[in-house]
This record gives sequence, structure tokens and C-alpha cells, in this order.
Amino acid sequence: MARRKLDHYRFSEQAENVVQAGKSLYSEVKGNWNKLYFNNEGPIVVELACGKGEYTVGLGRKFPEKNFIGVDIKGDRIARGSALASEHNLSNVAFLRAGIQYSHEFFDNGELSEIWLIHPDPQVRDRNEKYRLTNPEFLAKYAAFLKEGGMFFLKTDSTFLYEYTLQTIEEASNFKIIEHTDDLYQSHLLDEHHGVRTHYEAIFTAKGYTIKYIKAQLA
Repeated sequence: MARRKLDHYRFSEQAENVVQAGKSLYSEVKGNWNKLYFNNEGPIVVELACGKGEYTVGLGRKFPEKNFIGVDIKGDRIARGSALASEHNLSNVAFLRAGIQYSHEFFDNGELSEIWLIHPDPQVRDRNEKYRLTNPEFLAKYAAFLKEGGMFFLKTDSTFLYEYTLQTIEEASNFKIIEHTDDLYQSHLLDEHHGVRTHYEAIFTAKGYTIKYIKAQLA
């Protein structure tokens, strides 16, 4: 394992804004994020597959009245997000190191107000549909976590994932699509991404890829 990754893992072990295995909150936080971590009753927003946490931190800076949790299984990525949040003194930002398939172990029914999914792996092979983060099974999990009227957002450069997700939501009964676009940067919905772009999104757009966006609400 590279020295840099080891340093990141050690950082996460010590960071107060990272919840991961080996820390007491890891097994206690489900249904108790407001009480045990944030110490307020503000709405909770989760970014799944948050990577380096750029979006989680960006939203946390823009909306100090809300609480944000970035979820990812990669410890080195989580460490970078944790450090960025600490750099900006964001007490309303936390990170959870866990696999999204186990998210039911960390979030209770009706605990969240919003879920964001930013440029996830589209998993285009048919045999990998079970890993696709907008498949029916995952969407059912997200629906359970959200409060009444809760929102689900997807941003992706993948036309495949965009079209797949639209179809999946339309066929399911747990969400209704409010708005969507296959070219966010040329859409009236542009302000809804709050000016936050990940490193890879900047690369995608520079290469001419369009960014797709879906806004859905718990049905």
C-alpha cells in the first residue's frame, strides 16, 4: 500500500468528522445523527459515493443551516474530504466510511431530507446492474431513508446512467421525477447544482461532455 494512502487512513482514524469502524459512533449513529453528531435539529443531506468530498463540502459551505454527510468506502478519499471540511471549519459536515449497500445500518427510516448522487460509476455492463446505484433496490433504500417530501438528485456525465435512471424511476412507485435535463449547463436548472463542481466534472465538461441532471421527490 502506498505511503500516501497509509497516511490518509491514519488521518481518518484520528479525524473527529469521520465515522468509521473502530469508532463508537459507527454502531450508535443510526437514527441519531442529529443528536450524537451534529447536536442540532437541522435537516440532514447525504452525498453517496462522495469520493474526495468536494460536493459534500461545497454544499456544507453554502448551506450552514443544513447538515451534510459524505459516504464512501475508500478511506483515502474520505480523508481528503475530512481535511477539506476541517480546513473550512465546517461543523455541519461529516463523513461516513461504509459501503452504500450497508447504508441501512447507518440511516434510519425518515432520517434524511435529501440524497445526492454525483457522477457515480454507471456500471454499463448488464451483469453489473446490481452495482448500479440507481437500480430499483438502491432506490427503494433511498426512499426509506427520506422524510416525507424528501428529494433525490443525480448528476452524471453518462447518458446511459441518465436514461436508465429516468426509466427506473418512472417504473418504480417510490419517486416522482420533478425535473430533468440532458444538458445542465444549458438549462434553467443550472443554479440547482449551486455552482459546485467536482474535479472530474471539470475535466468532463472541458472535453465537451454534457452533464445530465435528475431531480426527483419521494412519492
